Amino acid sequence: MTRIFLLSPAYAGGERARMIMNERAQFDLARRLRSETPPSLGEVFSFLSGLYFRGKLAYANVFAQPPGEPSRVLVITPNRGLLPAAHPISLGDLRSFAEVDIDEDDPRYRKPLTRDVRKLARQLPPQGDVVLLGSIATGKYVDVLLENFGHRLVFPADFVGRGDMSRGGLLLRSAADGSELAYIPVAGAVRKGKRPPKLEPRRYTR
Repeated sequence: MTRIFLLSPAYAGGERARMIMNERAQFDLARRLRSETPPSLGEVFSFLSGLYFRGKLAYANVFAQPPGEPSRVLVITPNRGLLPAAHPISLGDLRSFAEVDIDEDDPRYRKPLTRDVRKLARQLPPQGDVVLLGSIATGKYVDVLLENFGHRLVFPADFVGRGDMSRGGLLLRSAADGSELAYIPVAGAVRKGKRPPKLEPRRYTR
């Protein structure tokens, strides 16, 4: 079975983005961003978003099928459509992300996303599915995904009612335990539900 994960984007215009893009920043990730061996998109977005994106990335890397193929873990970007989480990005790339809002009415965002989603839909086998690790309560990307993937677009049922931090913790826990969550179709799903009980605290190491 082919299982592809789509990760919702991290915000590239906030304080953490300004921190890593600062030319005077000397921490490892910032230096690599300016070097000839730049970090991956997943690494940078994990820094920008913290626990939530880190959880999405860890979970997708564990459960994408077939395993070990970078093209099975894709990230929605502000202006370059879908990119593999392992794709290297430079300081210039990140600056260009920061210039575009994730807004379905902005063609700089919408056109590349629509292009890549349509291409992926054509390539996806009939028995394959696309797991969205992101909010289904927004039309920023859900509308174009549903239009092209239909019933093959699914998401973790346990996401309903949880905030971003809770989702990140849930995904990290599931990845660490090797316990894949149950998925349900986005089409017809309850997009906002009752908040579930809080997760028990747990420490994670890289």
